[in-house]
Amino acid sequence: MPNPYADSPAAVFIRRQTELLAHRKSQREIAHEAGFVNSNLISMFKTGASKVPLDRVPSLARALEVDPAYLMQLALEQAVGKTASVALLEVFGPLTTANEKAWLEEIRDASGQTDPKLTARSRTTLRSIFGR
Repeated sequence: MPNPYADSPAAVFIRRQTELLAHRKSQREIAHEAGFVNSNLISMFKTGASKVPLDRVPSLARALEVDPAYLMQLALEQAVGKTASVALLEVFGPLTTANEKAWLEEIRDASGQTDPKLTARSRTTLRSIFGR
């Protein structure tokens, strides 16, 4: 019987990320950094034999050197299914990356915590930073 989550985006992503890190970190090191006693769990996540536990996403993301918000989105889909994860994200809003959080904090600080509207002028200024 094939592994139930083998083709899940979470398993595919973890497989790819462990391959990218293989020249610097073993699966055992990744498991240790993530706080897993059994290093075999990383193999189980990669092959889709086991779901990624939601409560371990932050530590696993650090060990895999990936954005925890993105890994949480993938693990959430794996845990509850695509339809339910879409509904959860619709209710709670998009997950915010660490870099996006830094941008938000800077906007809040620069605006004096006034919750400024995104105007045409501010949108143009923002897009010019990124050459768009």
